[in-house]
Amino acid sequence: MITLHGLTKTYSTPAGDHVALRDIDLHVAAGELVAVVGKSGSGKSTLLNLVGGIDTPTSGTVQVGGTALEQLGRHRLAAWRGRNIGFVFQFFQLLPTLTVAENIMLPMDFCRTVPVRERRDRALSLLQRVGVAEQANKLPSTLSGGEQQRVAIARALANNPPVLLADEPTGNLDSVTAGAVLDLFGTLASSGTTVLIVTHEREISRVAGRMVEMADGSLRSSAASASFVAPGVRQ
Repeated sequence: MITLHGLTKTYSTPAGDHVALRDIDLHVAAGELVAVVGKSGSGKSTLLNLVGGIDTPTSGTVQVGGTALEQLGRHRLAAWRGRNIGFVFQFFQLLPTLTVAENIMLPMDFCRTVPVRERRDRALSLLQRVGVAEQANKLPSTLSGGEQQRVAIARALANNPPVLLADEPTGNLDSVTAGAVLDLFGTLASSGTTVLIVTHEREISRVAGRMVEMADGSLRSSAASASFVAPGVRQ
């Protein structure tokens, strides 16, 4: 589903060029949940942004679902991203003046992937899937952090994307809530969604099939998670 080859990203700064990623090769299979771990500044978020088409590489290639992102122009890339990538962020980024259901309907409005008359029903179905259907008509500010993150995951799934990217999705959650959110990602992967998570969360090995470690912009290791347990299987 995701193939990176020779991926390099260099930023120009007043102090000179900064190499954020160096010659990254990585393959993520369809339906795989891969956790990208490493210290701050190791290049994790840059990697996620390149996979999601938010940023462009200095050199190398990014292929997602057989599409070479570097060959798409800005407008085609935006349209492709809306239909193929779901993003989940650390700070939720829900629009405060829209209800929970309206937040989830917004990506459908932008991409026109779902008929207008069916959008609310799909939003309610997604909220049911992530366990917060009763919050549909509330404003995000009235929800707990864990509930807001579940809504953010539902919004990321609005257009049924094959790939879900999450950048520190449990960074603002307590340990119990974080564990529940990670379980949700594991369930999504088991149903066929390809999930790539950037995280410092130690519990990620419980749901991730593979751990990728980065340091100084380079891929240092990639190995199956020793403590991984498939969703539905008891330890």
